[in-house]
Amino acid sequence: MPNDDIYVRKPARARAAEAVFGGSGPVIDQEGREIPAEALDGPFRGFRFDFGNSGAHPFGNLTREQRLARLDAIARLLDVAFILPGTNVRYGIDGIIRLIPVVGDLVASAFSLWLVREARSLGAPWHVTARMLANVALEGTVGLVPVAGDAFDVLFRANMRNVRLLRRWMEKQPR
Repeated sequence: MPNDDIYVRKPARARAAEAVFGGSGPVIDQEGREIPAEALDGPFRGFRFDFGNSGAHPFGNLTREQRLARLDAIARLLDVAFILPGTNVRYGIDGIIRLIPVVGDLVASAFSLWLVREARSLGAPWHVTARMLANVALEGTVGLVPVAGDAFDVLFRANMRNVRLLRRWMEKQPR
């Protein structure tokens, strides 16, 4: 059977929607009904998402100093963002997440490992990343102990230590 026998002409509304959205087919609302092309006029006419020119890394155009400042801000949020009322003890989101048994420790360790990955992408050598990984491993394993591990996590602050290690290494590098 030749393809000419299979061709079915599309209705006018579908052709109008293709004209608006570049041939992607009719526009369907949440209930499954086709939206007519006339209803698509207005402020969103011709709106398109441009996925072709977007990078996979949204922060790829930042300088090294800006990336380090971003890592520092994330480490502060994770380790020292809040003060325990009535005391001078600082804790962060990392300490709160680790209160959830096992799962919280895994999630918080994943955040810490992301910081190590970012340090590696900044060009940190193996000995710096090895020390950073040791800090994360120590915090993660001791953090598994129910109460003492949570207290250790608040006081040890592995993310702040890791950013300090990275900052010291970067200051020694020529610009």
